[in-house]
Amino acid sequence: MSNDVTSTDGGASTAPPTRRRRALWVAGVAGLTGVVGLAALGGVAARNDKPKSDQVSDSQPSTNRQNVSDDSGANKNGAGNDGGQDDEWDGDDWGGFDESGRDGEDRKDGRDRGDGDKDRTRQVPCDSDKLIQAITFANNDDGGVLELARGCTYTLTRNQDGNGLPVITEHITLKGEHTTIGREATADYFRILNVGAGGNLTLKGLSIRGGQTLQSPVAADPATVWAPYSALSRSTVPKPAVAAPAAKPAATTAPGAKPAAAKPATATAKPAAKATAPAKATTKAAPAKPTAPAKAAAKAAPAKAAPAKAAPAKAAAKPIAAPAARPAAVPLVEQPGFTDGAGVLVQPGGRAEILDSEVLYNQSGGNGGGLANFGSTRLSKTTVAHNTAFLFGGGIFNAGVLQVDQSKITDNTGIVGGGGISNGAAEIFTEDVDGGSVWVYKSEITDNETLGFGGGVLDVEGTTTLHQTTVGDNTAVLDGGGVAVADSQLTLKDATVVRNSAARDGGGVYVTSDSVATIENSRINDNTAGFSGAGLFNDDSVTTLRDSEVSGNRAVGPFGRGGGIVNTEGSEVRLQRTKVAYNFSTLEPGGIFNSIGGTVTLDDESAVIANRPTNCFNVLDCFA
Repeated sequence: MSNDVTSTDGGASTAPPTRRRRALWVAGVAGLTGVVGLAALGGVAARNDKPKSDQVSDSQPSTNRQNVSDDSGANKNGAGNDGGQDDEWDGDDWGGFDESGRDGEDRKDGRDRGDGDKDRTRQVPCDSDKLIQAITFANNDDGGVLELARGCTYTLTRNQDGNGLPVITEHITLKGEHTTIGREATADYFRILNVGAGGNLTLKGLSIRGGQTLQSPVAADPATVWAPYSALSRSTVPKPAVAAPAAKPAATTAPGAKPAAAKPATATAKPAAKATAPAKATTKAAPAKPTAPAKAAAKAAPAKAAPAKAAPAKAAAKPIAAPAARPAAVPLVEQPGFTDGAGVLVQPGGRAEILDSEVLYNQSGGNGGGLANFGSTRLSKTTVAHNTAFLFGGGIFNAGVLQVDQSKITDNTGIVGGGGISNGAAEIFTEDVDGGSVWVYKSEITDNETLGFGGGVLDVEGTTTLHQTTVGDNTAVLDGGGVAVADSQLTLKDATVVRNSAARDGGGVYVTSDSVATIENSRINDNTAGFSGAGLFNDDSVTTLRDSEVSGNRAVGPFGRGGGIVNTEGSEVRLQRTKVAYNFSTLEPGGIFNSIGGTVTLDDESAVIANRPTNCFNVLDCFA
């Protein structure tokens, strides 16, 4: 992905503001606008002890003060009381940031006495300009706790480098009560919050709304993106093109040349498409990159060239291949794109905790409608809903470490993949993004949708664990209505995958491309597929079901089969103390369909019963 996200200037923190700043606030609206202009320049205002009017810009108007409820101290004219503070927001309110240093003592001494956290908590009136200024001060003063006005809506109307608020570079806590931070509907496109490397943001009791980043002008076709991962797409390619040895070289360059075994096909198609992305060439596609230029050179040469003429083509390929390995230092972590994370973006090296909050109605032109995490993020007792991503991760996109507990991910849309959560991304017009680590505990992932893979949850080259979590009523137009994983590790423990639907395969769970899935003490019930594998579709992977149940699933298309489980050639499904019952498909069998060359094993305590029209095909020890 592109690494275009602009961070702050990264300068060293200087002395905190003193009481001489009081005059700056008394100066009125014009002076305040200038201060905000400085905040947008990366905290310059906080570095000058003596701000001057000629150092700032008044090119952007100040945001109007928002009306708040009576509980939050609003007066009849809409100006907030804010705990008795005057309209100029007296500079003394920042005494906790610099008071301890007035006697020449280290500011940290107050923390050592045990009162540092209390002293560093400051109230922010119901004004977006003052919120911007408060974050700027905190960034330049080793962080702090900012208590936002109760019931207030901080409406953001302008941005700096695509961010509505200053990039978080210190440990900052934003606390509210029924408090909203949102983008004004007619404002330019920008995200709400951005946590930079080294930043640590905690949100409590807030609603993050209305962030929007610009959509890419290049449209992505989900069916084309997911063709290398789809067993159905591979089965439609004519087999003679692969069987003939002469066609083998051409097959490596053609997207449709994947009718061979899924494992080698996936490995071949992905590097070939990634030949134009140098960022990851040394780690993933280095072996394949020399072949693409070589083929191009061979194509330009006569078809019946003599061996002597073939040598120059070989030599020509080497200088071209060398630049592919040129980047000596390849980043160890994925990097965000400029449009990722419309609500909240956490950059590599950043951390975020979102507690008792909401992330609503955000729209990303890239990945992560509500949240894009490339660092380390935890969501607890939080709702992520009604967000949209034009690529992956309508609710949440992850390429770092993500923990979600006691939360709801609902009614989000990821156009290409991962309606609710996307851990990683497949290749489109850019290189793919490896998924990170996702752990979801005691949560609900419901009513999300995608035109591609993974209506509820998608994992591409990552690790995902769903523990005591419900994945229900999600929809995928292609495959994996509930959960879809490709080249990944999936664990379902005490989980429920229920009432999901896919137009093609894997209404409940779709496992493909050399993945390993473990489903333990879980239920895959009442899911629907338009083609096959309504409960579980296992392709080129190994899936183990232990102490689980696959029941009530339906493959309802005219050629639908394997209402419970479908296992493709070269794949393996192991059932241990597991029940496959009451599943239905149009064509037999309704229970388990095992392709020729696939392996399905049942232990003595597993049961395949009451499926219609029959129980099994090509499954040992199963009564048809």
